[in-house]
Amino acid sequence: MAKLNINGKVRDVNVEPDTPLLWAIREQVGLTGTKYGCGVAQCGACTVHINGEVRRSCSVPVNSVKAGDKIVTIEGLSKKRSHPVQQAWIEVDVPQCGYCQSGQIMAAAALIKKNPNPSDKDIDEAMTNICRCGTYQRVRAGVHKAAQLAAGGAKAKTKAA
Repeated sequence: MAKLNINGKVRDVNVEPDTPLLWAIREQVGLTGTKYGCGVAQCGACTVHINGEVRRSCSVPVNSVKAGDKIVTIEGLSKKRSHPVQQAWIEVDVPQCGYCQSGQIMAAAALIKKNPNPSDKDIDEAMTNICRCGTYQRVRAGVHKAAQLAAGGAKAKTKAA
């Protein structure tokens, strides 16, 4: 039995200690937005944030997650309305088949949080998720759009204060 803080809610999961976090999230908690892709931390379909850091959940054993660690999945990325990355993904029409997109969005959200105005080079270095459909140019455009939307939201919050 382990206690995991997922999307701000502590959940008890009954899994073997070496079970990958991905399977605890999907099978025990029922959050299926985090996808299984390769199982060896290469494709990024299983990307989540642990304490704000991008992690490939297929390679994170449950017993390595400490009490107090905060796990965020695609379902918990934004509480009230769409996250700027999700808004940008829609505006730019990033996905083709969509399977990799939750992982792509999680990676992009972490990038924008650390680097609010990333260059193409920054995006290429940070976005290591694999897209079998090859939508990499749209992913890059989506990240740039998300940065603009996030900056606009930050400016609006500053003016309102």
